[in-house]
Amino acid sequence: MPSVQQKIILETDRLIVRELGETDAPFILRLLNDPAFIKNIVDKEVRTLDQACEYINSGPVASYRENGFGLYVVILKEGKASIGMCGLVKRDGLDDPDIGYALLPEYCSKGYAAEAADAVLRYGHDQLGLEKIVGIVNPDNTGSARVLEKIGLTFEKMIKVSEDLPETKYYVSGKATR
Repeated sequence: MPSVQQKIILETDRLIVRELGETDAPFILRLLNDPAFIKNIVDKEVRTLDQACEYINSGPVASYRENGFGLYVVILKEGKASIGMCGLVKRDGLDDPDIGYALLPEYCSKGYAAEAADAVLRYGHDQLGLEKIVGIVNPDNTGSARVLEKIGLTFEKMIKVSEDLPETKYYVSGKATR
């Protein structure tokens, strides 16, 4: 079966952000099993390539169809390496879409997360017309909190997204002043 060209959502100086597809399953398997991903986000319990394909199709690809946005793969322009995910997520426990991102450890602390997140935030406001985009972060994840603050989100309060999850920091960004 020929590979399907995935839609490019945006480009920055150093990055390409495009839709995920099944050809990204080996990368997704590695990212979702990275110890920092499991510690700071959640263990998605994706352990095989088939499970990675299912994650891609039932998560990001389904979200593109249902919401017009989702999580995207972040690729270095130079060398074309897949380095992480970044995008917008519509969660049951939140009224507004939240910005999410995760990078493989060797690409952290190089400004890529902020570059991708800032571009996705602008895309959400300017291209998708979203008035309010939020961010949630594990209270212990200071690096991720710095990224949210760097792209202009402001800490508002601690929240519980669902009863079975611990409290998380809740950040807000919006075009409209509330």
